[in-house]
Amino acid sequence: MTSNGHAFLLNPDAVEGPTRSPQARSLPSNSRTIYISGIASVLPDGSVAGIVDGQVPDTAAVLDIIDKIVAGASGGKGSVANLIDAVVYLTEMERDYAGMNEEWNKVFASREVGPARATIGVKALPDPRFVVEVKAVAVAPE
Repeated sequence: MTSNGHAFLLNPDAVEGPTRSPQARSLPSNSRTIYISGIASVLPDGSVAGIVDGQVPDTAAVLDIIDKIVAGASGGKGSVANLIDAVVYLTEMERDYAGMNEEWNKVFASREVGPARATIGVKALPDPRFVVEVKAVAVAPE
């Protein structure tokens, strides 16, 4: 078991593709569930990470913010590694999916540790500077 429970794969012997998410995760009973609101890449100085040279640093910034949220909400017992489910919203799926996924895979190196995930293309996010928003659920030890 990893810090975010057990990964479930219908075909665990299948070759792992570019999207590193299991079909489901199951949780231990002695855990605290943390529901994380949609988080965009608003940095501490109020600026937005945005897109730089075709990459989506928004994703790295969002995952870093979520890491801090989970740590704070769990009294320091959890981190972004405790995500069990996530929904990623992208304003430009064709342009940004590969870059988002590349940044995502730096944090979640395999399906065994990645949360279940859906990625949805949307027309707009609350601020026109946002290109990605993530809503997630984490589980941390009590």
